[in-house]
Amino acid sequence: MEPVFRTLEIAASVAVRAAGTKITFEGLENVPARGGAVVAINHTSYIDFLPAALGTYQRKRRIRFMIKAEMQDVRIVNLLIRRTKTIPVNRRAGGEAYVEAVRQLKAGELVGVYPEATISRAFVLKDFKSGAARMALEAQVPIIPCIVWGAHRIWTKDHPKQLRRNKIPFTVRFGRPLPPTGTAAELEAALKDQMSAILHEVQLAYPHPAGEYWVPEALGGGAPSLQEAKRLDEAELAERARRAREHH
Repeated sequence: MEPVFRTLEIAASVAVRAAGTKITFEGLENVPARGGAVVAINHTSYIDFLPAALGTYQRKRRIRFMIKAEMQDVRIVNLLIRRTKTIPVNRRAGGEAYVEAVRQLKAGELVGVYPEATISRAFVLKDFKSGAARMALEAQVPIIPCIVWGAHRIWTKDHPKQLRRNKIPFTVRFGRPLPPTGTAAELEAALKDQMSAILHEVQLAYPHPAGEYWVPEALGGGAPSLQEAKRLDEAELAERARRAREHH
């Protein structure tokens, strides 16, 4: 039953209704009814995990997310991590998290990962890390591409949160499962190709007013280009490193 996870599911559903958010789920048949799978999610928002998890919940499945280990420093979050089989990832040494993710996949769990690792300020796919492909191959489970669109209008980098009742719609689409075959590089490339195609289709079907900060540059929006976003990411990392040096 997992009472803590069930409480979170109820709270998330209530929060979505309170915000007036309509979530459109597509491709739910691509989420396996049982057995392990990597759920690879695009990353544009601090909350894209929520609609993705509500999507698999439609299939009576739960995602065990991989999240940055720093979240364990927050007492209540650390409690939730331990009670929901969430997998903390130390970005400097992620080997232990990788082993745990493979163990859970072999045990029949869905493990949620962000192949881009960090939020895309451009709202298109960044370069992928190889972890999703490698763990799928090692555990011999499929990868389920998952595109979440709309959550970045609620809370993303460089913009204020919009947590009031705003009726912002979300789209969640699960793509065709990719079998665990070939090399990690080949599987990663296939995953990115499929996720890019799905993301583009979802973006085209979603209203995209010209000039809006949350609309990608290629669709006439005000979001930075991938190159500009990369420069912003590098500046952010440099500032974070500077603060760390000062702290120590």
